[in-house]
Amino acid sequence: MKITKRFNRVIKPLKPINTSTSDSKPHTIKPKPNLNPKSKTKPRTLKQSNLYPKPTFILEKAPILGPDFYQIDALDLAPRLLGKYLKRDDVVLQITEVEAYRSNDSACHGRVGVTPRTAPLFGPGGHAYVYLCYGMHNMLNVVADKQGIGSAVLIRSCAPVTVEKWYGSTGLETIKQRRGQDTEKPVLLTGPGKVGQALGITTDWSNQPLFTPGGLELLDGPEVTEIVVGPRVGIDYALPEHVAALWRFAIAGSPWISAPKNTLSPP
Repeated sequence: MKITKRFNRVIKPLKPINTSTSDSKPHTIKPKPNLNPKSKTKPRTLKQSNLYPKPTFILEKAPILGPDFYQIDALDLAPRLLGKYLKRDDVVLQITEVEAYRSNDSACHGRVGVTPRTAPLFGPGGHAYVYLCYGMHNMLNVVADKQGIGSAVLIRSCAPVTVEKWYGSTGLETIKQRRGQDTEKPVLLTGPGKVGQALGITTDWSNQPLFTPGGLELLDGPEVTEIVVGPRVGIDYALPEHVAALWRFAIAGSPWISAPKNTLSPP
């Protein structure tokens, strides 16, 4: 299903995204029949080796998004972040799933006002807001709108990206090392705590601009034409209307989406 008019008013004309991560189902190759009845050799089943192909990233073609990109409501910014790239050092991730948190939202940290922890949330759009969850997960948010509003977009899941030119495959190895997992399956990056760990960030990165070269950068990427939406995860403490709000967005067909997936559907 095409993206709805609710988001078309803030999104430029859409171009198809190269969703090479959508082909997630393994297939098998049937062996040739054994024509020798005396042979005891068992037919072999060959499994597909690359179940989760990663998009290729060309550094020169992905400019850093400027501050003006973020000066909109978090609910409008959230779907626009899908398909964009997060870059730190040799690690590049493509954003596949996000959640919007607005200023009048009982699930948003801004509901408690400005505190030493939430101060970056009330800064100008285009900065990072990183908070610690359960004392162990560093959760990356992209601050939205103008200074003083207090809204942001949580980065829930990403896909690893193979970087062309000088980085090679070192980025993926860095992700595995930071995550402590030797796998290329979606479990590597499906979850906000996993994204923060893969990027190697802590709360010290809170309030850092995402448009300054050399730090944590947010780069332009292909526009997403098809999305799925659903209620946000883990906000049972919020008001019923905010618990039910469909403010979670993900790239349709991508395997790089966190659980639960059965609450997501086309808008």
